[in-house]
Amino acid sequence: MKKLKMLAALLLLSAGSYAQKLPADSIFSQFYKATGGKALWDGVKSYTLKRSYSAAAATPYDAVITASIPEQSIYKNKTIMKRSFVYTVKGDQGWLKVPIGQRVDVKDLSQAEQQNMRQELYDNLAPFINYKNRGLIATTVGTETLNGAQVNNVELQGKGVKYNLYFDAKSGLLVRVKSLEAGVETTTDLSDYAKSAYGILYPTKLVELSSADKKPVTIKSALTVNENVNVELFKR
Repeated sequence: MKKLKMLAALLLLSAGSYAQKLPADSIFSQFYKATGGKALWDGVKSYTLKRSYSAAAATPYDAVITASIPEQSIYKNKTIMKRSFVYTVKGDQGWLKVPIGQRVDVKDLSQAEQQNMRQELYDNLAPFINYKNRGLIATTVGTETLNGAQVNNVELQGKGVKYNLYFDAKSGLLVRVKSLEAGVETTTDLSDYAKSAYGILYPTKLVELSSADKKPVTIKSALTVNENVNVELFKR
């Protein structure tokens, strides 16, 4: 009799856990609702991110990232000690501009580097944007506790990349992203959400930790959406 009661309790616990397992699209919908609404997100055509990066015992640097989603183009200018390194992907091409003395050397990006930047086009906002059209599959892993709060864990997987996305169960906000690519796992904690002038909420603070570097990097961000994109940025 005691064994039967224990079995019944376990079954109830299992059923309760299963009932709490929301579909991935429902979790994504909660995020969109919490950050301004799906209609606003669907209206994002371009964006610019101004970011500052800092880490212990490392030289801080700044970056300006400009992207056009319809044109699948992304430009990133990293400024380190007053030297600017410009990474650009436009269509099926990608290149890097490296300052050498008074001139600039232009090199082609590898296919892997180009693919990474194409993923950044979405990752900079939310990795699951248009995920089905991008060949990604989303699966709810379940609920767990992160920093004392309940979160919904969604796995997002595609060719050569896997994400685990952690959404605060109460607010619906994305609070952690774990990505695995080419054997390197990167954990990014997102916080300090603020409203952009466009109307969507975005995290102004990110703390990134890579299994390759093992040094936390603090990133401060400022986002603008749908401003005119300077076409000169995407010229080789």
